[in-house]
Amino acid sequence: MPSVAVAVPTLLGGTMLEACLRALGRQTFRDFEVIVIDNGQRVSQHEVNGRVFPVRVLSPETNLGFGAAINLAVGATDASMIATLNDDTEPEPEWLEALVRELQSEPRIGMCASSIRHFRLLEKVPERLDSAGMLICLDGSSKQRGGSQPPSSFASSADVLLPSACAALYRRELLDEVGLFDEDFFLYCEDTDLGLRARWAGWRCRYAATAVVRHHYSSTAQPFSALKAHFVERNRIWVAIKNFPLVLLPAVPFAALLRYGWQLSAVRQDRGAAGKFVRSGQSFQKAFKIVLRAWIETILHLPTLLRKRARCRGQRKIGSLEFLRLLLSHRITTKELAFS
Repeated sequence: MPSVAVAVPTLLGGTMLEACLRALGRQTFRDFEVIVIDNGQRVSQHEVNGRVFPVRVLSPETNLGFGAAINLAVGATDASMIATLNDDTEPEPEWLEALVRELQSEPRIGMCASSIRHFRLLEKVPERLDSAGMLICLDGSSKQRGGSQPPSSFASSADVLLPSACAALYRRELLDEVGLFDEDFFLYCEDTDLGLRARWAGWRCRYAATAVVRHHYSSTAQPFSALKAHFVERNRIWVAIKNFPLVLLPAVPFAALLRYGWQLSAVRQDRGAAGKFVRSGQSFQKAFKIVLRAWIETILHLPTLLRKRARCRGQRKIGSLEFLRLLLSHRITTKELAFS
């Protein structure tokens, strides 16, 4: 059994998946297999045949969502490390080698973040980061560390809060201890939830600066669609309920209100995700309905969320004060979130 299983969920298959698999074929680290999870029943046999590494295709009967697809792959392999990779990415040859080296440098490093960069269509366009790990806001939202900044600003490996599962590496030992991705999230923020659960259990996360991946951002779910906005808004509340220390929970709705205020300002200035959301044809009425629906679904799921919160607390190895300091040291403000 290879030491690493690279789990690649796909909905559309096609040319992007093929480009991703070609890039995996150029990896300098060779002790790996690839498991493609075909959420859309669109992967043809010629897309996976003839590869220079083992490839398996798992075909669930329906779209499981991101987290459940990864979980399916984890259950299908005995590999000691699980890499997660979006199908719209192209990893550089040393990507997997750099992640494995960083993960194995210390026994309590349980997850590693990649240097995820926006895909450039033109060489003359300056290269920009998509993610160098993740940051957290007091309303439960997470945001890419280093987003839209030059990679040279994040050229050194370092401890970070948690990785973006767009391109990450996890120890199986961590997953066995804290559990897999929460399948109720369906899309978005499930990596934040898993990462915070792992931090409660005393695991560390490292950013591997030389683990470079290029990403076609939100090629499946459009970057400013109502679908994405719904899951991001709902799931950030679920992240907070499940993982925030009790002392922080009363601040969550107030932080959200503050973010909404900054987002209104961002819309007026045509900046940030909110400005692009409105510019894409969405209305304020639509945004209000998304927020309302997120809170209604949260209330309906509250008993389940509280049971999951209790389960997480039963696994913790650090105290609430230490976890609070950890969040604050990797925090993004509501204003920065609104305008980024």
